[in-house]
Amino acid sequence: MSAAAPSFAKMSARSAARVLGANDRINVGVIGTGGRGSYVAREFAKAGKGDGNCQIVAVCDVYQKRVNANKEHFTKEYGKCDGYLDYREIVNRADVDATVVATPDHWHAKIALEAMDHGKDVYLEKPMCHTVEEAKQLVATVKETKRVLQVGSQTTSGDQWHQARRVITEGYLGKMLMSQGSYHRNSIEGEWNYKIEQEAGPDGKGENYIDWKMWVGPAKSRPWDPDRFFRFRKYWDYSGGIATDLFYHVVAPMNICWGQPQFPHKVMAGGGIYEFSKLPEDPNKPDREVPDTFHLIGEYKGHSLVLSSSMANSQHIPGLIRGHGATLTMVEHGRFEGFAPQITLRAERRNGKYIVPELEEKFKGETEIKIPVKETDTMQTHVNNFLSCMRTRQKPTLDVETGARAQVLITMAVHSYREGRVLYFDEEKWKVVPKAPRA
Repeated sequence: MSAAAPSFAKMSARSAARVLGANDRINVGVIGTGGRGSYVAREFAKAGKGDGNCQIVAVCDVYQKRVNANKEHFTKEYGKCDGYLDYREIVNRADVDATVVATPDHWHAKIALEAMDHGKDVYLEKPMCHTVEEAKQLVATVKETKRVLQVGSQTTSGDQWHQARRVITEGYLGKMLMSQGSYHRNSIEGEWNYKIEQEAGPDGKGENYIDWKMWVGPAKSRPWDPDRFFRFRKYWDYSGGIATDLFYHVVAPMNICWGQPQFPHKVMAGGGIYEFSKLPEDPNKPDREVPDTFHLIGEYKGHSLVLSSSMANSQHIPGLIRGHGATLTMVEHGRFEGFAPQITLRAERRNGKYIVPELEEKFKGETEIKIPVKETDTMQTHVNNFLSCMRTRQKPTLDVETGARAQVLITMAVHSYREGRVLYFDEEKWKVVPKAPRA
């Protein structure tokens, strides 16, 4: 931690949360106010403006410039918003009801766990955490503290996934066999090469100051590196690259579609750095540690999931689920974060007869059924679902258990790629193992 960080007494017992009345405003503290954190904070402010149910009362970042900008913005919104360099200032505030955690991935679990221990509900940006063990800890802590935790993959609030779950549950696919999805981009300069602000750093003066030691936190100690700070998603210490930044938006909705979130029992991954091998501004320096092209296969009980992605080609593949009796296409254009006006069921037929005879009654002689999807602002829907659940104490759309099942797959895929081998998951022990556990 920073040498300048305040000293906080370790609590001997978990803090009780403020009991929210029907008309009480929810006080929100935002930890991590880079591009994503600032955006999410503004979405919470937008929700609060809508019906007055929440307000941003504190913001935190290790970069003083970001603290100043967000503090000023939300002070204008609400009359008072405090700004901090140390996240513990927010976690320890008794008047803060919810924390938004939008830091780099390696800090997600630690801050979320501390926030819940201090009686806060948590809106936790995707990916949920950085390791399988952290996912297990988050699940256990939500259960023990009875806090509300919403994982911030807002695409899961899209209506298409919930419509898909309904038709699968009603038996329109027959036996489910395989799901597929993708997330492709094509950036000229290489994905995640965000602008580096040259004046900023641990020796920066005034608003250019960055508390680098605090930022590194639980990761391996390293000297100041602006590329690691501003472009953290390219480094294994802080991110899983494509798997954790992008595939989470595919795997989490799939778990909703399936009707019952599931752990994989076998995971394998491949890919490589095929295009972005040099920094645009410094051709002598490697561009990244994480691959620019990545694919995985996850094996579940009775079905498989296949995902592909490249940061050097923008053509998606359709997002769909194959059953023995029919195929359900949720995202024809392949973009899992985009709006799909409908989902489509296509029956498997041969010589005019349904492969699965029981589908005759459901399809009524048709080969294709189109089911309309309600268009929503998924970000606002996701935020408002979290705020509503804070009052009702119900499970949110992307609850910790569903989020953990998505996290285990993508974290295992990262390790499969890095280790060059197939990995297995022992669900009973909550552990990644080198051999398939005995049935």
